[in-house]
Amino acid sequence: MDPWLKLSVLVFMWFSFNSQLSLGADTISANRSLSGNQTIVSSGGNFVLGFFKPGNSSNQYIGIWYGNKVTQQTVVWVANREIPVRDTQSSELKISDGNLVLFNESKVPIWSTNISSSSSSSVVAVLEDSGNLVLRDGPNSTTPFLNKRTNQSQLLISWKNSEDPAPGLFSLELDPEGTNQYLILWNRTIQYWTSGAWDEQARIFTLVPEMRLNYIYNFSFHSDENESYFTYSLYNPDTISRFVMDISGQIKQLSWLEGSKEWNLFWSQPRQQCQVYAYCGAFGSCTEGGLPFCNCLRGFHQKSQSAWNLSDFSDGCERTTKLQCEENRTLTNGKPDKFLTSPNVKLPQNAQPVTATSISECESTCLQNCSCTAYAYDSDGCRIWIGQLLDLQQLADDASDGKTLYLRLAASEFSSSSNNNGIIIGAAAGSVSLVLVLVIFGIWRWRRRTTINPKAVDGSLLAFGYRDLQSATKNFSEKLGGGGFGSVFKGTLPDSSVIAVKQLESINQGEKQFRTEVSTIGTIQHVNLVRLRGFCSEGIRKLLVYDYMPNGSLDAHLFHEEKSKALTWKTRYQIALGTARGLAYLHEKCRDCIIHCDIKPENILLDAELCSKVADFGLAKLIGRDFSRVLTTMRGTRGYLAPEWISGVPVTAKADVYSYGMMLFEFVSGRRNSEQSEDGKVRFFPTLAASVMTQDDDVLTLLDPQLNGDAPEEELSRICKVACWCVQDDETRRPSMGQVVQILEGVLDVNLPPIPRSLQVLGDNSEHVVFFTESSSNQSSQTPSYTSTASSQAKSKTSSMSS
Repeated sequence: MDPWLKLSVLVFMWFSFNSQLSLGADTISANRSLSGNQTIVSSGGNFVLGFFKPGNSSNQYIGIWYGNKVTQQTVVWVANREIPVRDTQSSELKISDGNLVLFNESKVPIWSTNISSSSSSSVVAVLEDSGNLVLRDGPNSTTPFLNKRTNQSQLLISWKNSEDPAPGLFSLELDPEGTNQYLILWNRTIQYWTSGAWDEQARIFTLVPEMRLNYIYNFSFHSDENESYFTYSLYNPDTISRFVMDISGQIKQLSWLEGSKEWNLFWSQPRQQCQVYAYCGAFGSCTEGGLPFCNCLRGFHQKSQSAWNLSDFSDGCERTTKLQCEENRTLTNGKPDKFLTSPNVKLPQNAQPVTATSISECESTCLQNCSCTAYAYDSDGCRIWIGQLLDLQQLADDASDGKTLYLRLAASEFSSSSNNNGIIIGAAAGSVSLVLVLVIFGIWRWRRRTTINPKAVDGSLLAFGYRDLQSATKNFSEKLGGGGFGSVFKGTLPDSSVIAVKQLESINQGEKQFRTEVSTIGTIQHVNLVRLRGFCSEGIRKLLVYDYMPNGSLDAHLFHEEKSKALTWKTRYQIALGTARGLAYLHEKCRDCIIHCDIKPENILLDAELCSKVADFGLAKLIGRDFSRVLTTMRGTRGYLAPEWISGVPVTAKADVYSYGMMLFEFVSGRRNSEQSEDGKVRFFPTLAASVMTQDDDVLTLLDPQLNGDAPEEELSRICKVACWCVQDDETRRPSMGQVVQILEGVLDVNLPPIPRSLQVLGDNSEHVVFFTESSSNQSSQTPSYTSTASSQAKSKTSSMSS
């Protein structure tokens, strides 16, 4: 028996409202129907049911969307996905023969609940505050309209595009083989992602390890002989969350941010867009390096431009010029097809192995079959592809697993020598003169391009041309690293100065706005901030030019496994202090408070003297705090994320304080805060550190073993106290970065912190890493206080850090 799938497609959430709705406003009864702009609203106002029109489409659908707490219309369920209506005034949703039925303009039923009922006259449809639409056989019945014990798995199926809710190519389902794992399929056939089996002890899916770091959702999986299903609920009842099978082919968890009035991406799988099978369609190539993800192969063009504009790439690309063999001409009457060399690609699936002893023999085999569209010849032998090429991915130049594909194109797609027949002598002489002029012009242009001459903008900030940076980085050949906002490459300017060039992704600003924002950031100078030297803005190309940091990022040093290369305690302390000074400058010394929003070891760079420099501090301002790319990477970002990011309250500089505190714990331990031990259990270091501090145990037991106890106990205790205060659940209890600097400098002393509730929960159950976002009402009301230790003051001064 196939397991029954139950997913929390809508939400599990509860609100408290003073309902102003009249009795029955959430109900469709035998004497009440819906047409036109009429709707029914759940009792608490959470959800609305009625006709809606997605985007610029002229089609109308019956659906359920969020109510008065979400200002952006977000549809969570659609009845007539495949059969839209045009005239809602003539269409009608009503009770008919004991079912809820949608009739179109011609009064033809196009959707029904298809439930048998013995008392059709008393059946009503009720929209519940949980988002469920329920058929009840009488006013007091609670019988749902879906049979929960079927022999078929229920699927989450993506929309075709943002304006068409018709079933798309991507679907999520529980494994019909009964393995308690979820699968994502392309076209219901090709599996390209799995969650791994459910681990009841750890309460996670084995291939989704980030579930261990969750502090928003409570996960549950049920399985017996009749049914299997997965649900989630929210620890914070005020959080609005949704789980969707997106048109991108990724499953996504989003939460509503009331402050910015937008949906925030919390989690998605697969993490990389190009891991979605055939995302770019036939003869489309997917590239992770930058936007857009999808491009047509050379010799092909978009089959449907309008669909691509709606992020629907499923139709893929088609040939610009037909192949010679398709034109049904012999080789004597036309030029034979040729092959375009495409290096560094991930080869498509479904290749056919062919016996061939050389690359020329492999090519000849493909040419003899008009249906052969490409071939590859390497150490794995000769392989050819028949028909469409699907799931082709362009890899980075330094990718170790890149292969070379030979793509079949019409001969006219390649440049050819000119036909000189009939050219008179005078024309030939004129052509020679023209060629000489073009050559001279080309040499002048080449010499001009090889000399980088950026223009000064607002003083010391430089505006580079794209070709300038392309030349400086040797066509972006030496990659230093990358993250959610883009990739960084090493470059050298003509004056021999070394630079780091960051190619930005997901930047939507226009030229003028981008220059204005960058110019503002370029004026910010501090010894503990990476200096922005310049920028490039040409169309969709947006790049930032920084000073090069020879010692790279902090994570490469902090988590180094070789004892001889471990950072000394003195160095760690100075890096922590320098980082705090840089953040304090951003928060308190700039004209406008700048919130970094992504503090982690990867964003702390080290110069030649191991002086810390906060990097990427302006990206939140440039990108508008769109963290959809950052949160989908597993580079530690979510381990440093403050609870208020997900709960939807306005984010302040205290979010950076939280991230900084989480990073301080790693300064002490020399390891990531959350890691799996040999016994398979997750150890969360901040919980251990907080426990040691409050129980007055030996603080040196917390120190990185590679340091052999070589650290002043006073400094170690000071950093642990600061870290515990920084990660308090209630942001008002966290210190400012200015106060953190004073504490680390020894100017102020700080009292012993309480254990945050989130860490208390972790201490009670070390097998599960679960955070709470709400403040505990019975938690100690203790607030941090600090005492001046400066020798120049006659009296000690005590003050509260809480705001």
